[in-house]
Amino acid sequence: MTLIRILPVAIAAAVTAAAPTISIKEWDVPTPHSRPHDPAVAPDGSLWYTGQMANKLGRLDPRTGQFKEFPLNTPGSGPHGLAADRDGNIWFTAISKAYIGELDPRTGTVKEFPMPDPRADPHTPAIDRDGILWFTTQQANFVGRLDPRTGEIRLKEVPTPAAVPYGIVIGSDGVPYFCEFGSNKLASIDPRTLAITEYPLVNAGARPRRLALAPDGTIYFSDYARGYLGHFDPRTRKAEEWASPGGAQSKPYGITVTPDGIVWYSESGVSPNTLVRFDPRSKAFSSTVIPSGGGVVRNMAATPDGRLYLACSGVNKVAVAEVGR
Repeated sequence: MTLIRILPVAIAAAVTAAAPTISIKEWDVPTPHSRPHDPAVAPDGSLWYTGQMANKLGRLDPRTGQFKEFPLNTPGSGPHGLAADRDGNIWFTAISKAYIGELDPRTGTVKEFPMPDPRADPHTPAIDRDGILWFTTQQANFVGRLDPRTGEIRLKEVPTPAAVPYGIVIGSDGVPYFCEFGSNKLASIDPRTLAITEYPLVNAGARPRRLALAPDGTIYFSDYARGYLGHFDPRTRKAEEWASPGGAQSKPYGITVTPDGIVWYSESGVSPNTLVRFDPRSKAFSSTVIPSGGGVVRNMAATPDGRLYLACSGVNKVAVAEVGR
C-alpha cells in the first residue's frame, strides 16, 4: 500500500452565474416504490436504471418514452449500480446478495457471478477499456475485479479500515480510481498488481462520495459531508475545491461530466434537489431545480451528445436533462 498526501491548495470561492436554459423531462418508472438508483447510457442511447426495491433492471427509450423492465433471478438482490459494456450487455451489482450480474437485453437472460467472500457487498461498477469490470464494496471494504471472459473475481482490501469504498471511475490512463466515503481519501488500484494507493485530502472532514472523469483526464468528486465540489489531478496529485452554491448542508451526490468538460452534479440536501452546472474555465456555478424534487439523485450519467440521465430515487422517476442550444 502506498500513501500519497495531496498538497494543500487554496480553496476557491464559488462564482454564481445565470443558469443556462435547461430542460428536464421526467418519467415515472413502471413499478411503484422501485427506488431507481443508478442510471447508465447504453450504446443504443437508451437509459438503464436499477430498480433497487423492485428487484428489476429497467430500460427507457427517451425518444419514445417506452419502458421495459427485466426481473432478476434471485429475490432480494438489491440491484445498486450498473454499467453497459460495448456489446450492450448490462452489468449490475447485487448489493444485498453478494454477486455481480450480467443481463443480456436481447434475451432477458441474467448470469450471476458470486463473490468469493460472502462479506462482499458490491456497490458501484466501472468497465475498463479491456472489458474488465471493477467494482467497490461498501461495508466489506474491498475493491474488486471481474474478468468476464473467465468469470474470475479478485478482491483487494482497502488499507484504511472502514473506508467505505463508494464511487469509482476508470482514469484516462486505464487505472481505476475510487473514493473512500468513510474517510477523507481518494484512491487508485493498479490493474496488474492490485496495489492500492491512497490520496488523503487536505480537509480531514472531507467525505468524497462519487467521482466523474473529465475529458482532460482529471477527476471531479462530490464532497457530501462538507457541501463542496472537488477536483483531483492524477498526474500532479493535487486537489482543489469549491463551496457548492447550496451551502454546507447541500450534500452534493450524483455527478458526471459532459464531453464539453462541463461538470454536473445534484445537491441532495437542498429541497427540492438542484442540478448544478460548473464551468471549469470560468469557475462559475449555476443551479436548476429538479421539477419533481428529485428525491435524492444518487448518480447520473452523461451521453455522448451532452444530455444527462438521472435516477430520482425518492420520487420513483428517471429523467433526461438537456441544455438549450
